[in-house]
Amino acid sequence: MVEDWKLISTKPLHDYRIFRTRADIRKSPRTGNEHEFYVLESVDWVNIVAVTDDEKIVLINQFRHGVSGSVLEIPGGMIDEGEQPIVSAERELLEETGFAAKEFIELGCVHPNPALFDNRCYTFLAKSAVKVKDPEFEGAEDIETVLYPVSEIKKLIKSGEITHSLVLNALFFYLNY
Repeated sequence: MVEDWKLISTKPLHDYRIFRTRADIRKSPRTGNEHEFYVLESVDWVNIVAVTDDEKIVLINQFRHGVSGSVLEIPGGMIDEGEQPIVSAERELLEETGFAAKEFIELGCVHPNPALFDNRCYTFLAKSAVKVKDPEFEGAEDIETVLYPVSEIKKLIKSGEITHSLVLNALFFYLNY
């Protein structure tokens, strides 16, 4: 059995607006040695698999600065302070796509990268999604909404057209729901 590592000290490092960094000193229960680890502190995130009554999934194309290109994804974003994940899912879907849904079901929750991040990412299914208004982009967003038949999602994954790991995870939850 792997034992927890005892926290010896923690030191805040930098605040980057969307996440903070800290350095933790932890003691190995196996060797007794102390090691320094860097942690990215982030709010929790939410992803939404929105499906229309005619069996289409609401996807978005969004420019992502990390990869310097457009990425095919599902709607999602950061959970605001004090906000419940389901409320964030409803808000993000509406803001990014202009779609709303009659019913939201939590499909699962994962740690995006537990080696570095301290947060979680929740995935919701939005059933009977319908477009109710135009999207409301934040200043740094440029998003195109596209609808794909559910039957084509596996092809988009296999062809490498969907590469975002958290989106792939959310689609796994959906396809196995």
